[in-house]
Amino acid sequence: MSFFSPKLGIDLGTANTLVFVPEKGIVLNEPSVVAVSEIDKKVLAVGNEAKEMIGRTPDNIVAYRPMRDGVIADYRVTEAMLRYFMDKALGRFSLLKPDVMISVPASVTSTERRAVIEAAVRAGAKNAYVVKEPILAAIGAGIPIQEARGHMIVDIGGGTTDVAVISLGGIVACNSVKVAGNKMDAAITDYMKKTFNLAIGDHTAELIKIQVGSAIPLDDELSMVVKGRDYISGLPRSAEIKTNEVVKALAAPLRDMVKAMKDVLQETPPELAADIIDKGITMTGGSSLLRNFPELVFRRTGVKATLADDSLLCVAKGTGIALEHLDTYKKAIMAKR
Repeated sequence: MSFFSPKLGIDLGTANTLVFVPEKGIVLNEPSVVAVSEIDKKVLAVGNEAKEMIGRTPDNIVAYRPMRDGVIADYRVTEAMLRYFMDKALGRFSLLKPDVMISVPASVTSTERRAVIEAAVRAGAKNAYVVKEPILAAIGAGIPIQEARGHMIVDIGGGTTDVAVISLGGIVACNSVKVAGNKMDAAITDYMKKTFNLAIGDHTAELIKIQVGSAIPLDDELSMVVKGRDYISGLPRSAEIKTNEVVKALAAPLRDMVKAMKDVLQETPPELAADIIDKGITMTGGSSLLRNFPELVFRRTGVKATLADDSLLCVAKGTGIALEHLDTYKKAIMAKR
């Protein structure tokens, strides 16, 4: 690892990609979306610009999400996206090739891992390192992962929920399910269709989740007016939705996510399980921001759960910290080239 090359940490997510530069912090946080022209397969826009186009494009422009469930679904588009984010983050230093560290889901296969490294190197990285998300999330949340104590971390993003018990810098037990923010949005869309005969887009579903969603029923419900298209008449219409209806809609995906946590707790060695009861579960990732999610986890598992500070940014911060202290985190780095 050369002293002079710039360093970038990339949290390559299904929904958003964050880029961290040591000493500067997070310099970029944009949606993992690429708009491609169907005619000549040219990349037209990446990130925020491309997200604006989702669901609003003419036939010859397609807005892609090249990451599905946390792994690369479209290699060529991912490479273009990485190149764009790297160039944008480096700005005037772009003559030097950066050392890049990228997060991958805990359940990543060796082929998927290689694809990430290849894409990064082809996008202009000098060295590329890959580390599993739960480890980076733990580092970013300020958990001392080197200790001989068990720490449980749950990272819930757009595509995957990663659950891991970490001790001595490595993962002791882990589980990764492809149920997270996107599945929650889909469940809300589905509920609106069944209950109100209303067709809504992904963006609206996400807004409902953020503005009135909750993991457990509330006494003082929030409500919002949702605009969409009536399935029967085909005309625009609005309907009002309340928090406890959203709770009902989210029940199935939340059950799957909590089950992933329970499975990991059941696999955890007793000594570490005792540590986890003392310390509790740390929740990171954008989707863990759902109202009262930690309370639901506590009710279902009996273990106290807390939301990490800046939970959205933990993985990205973790990549930056790990890059600055490569020797300390050597064990955690899965592959590099």
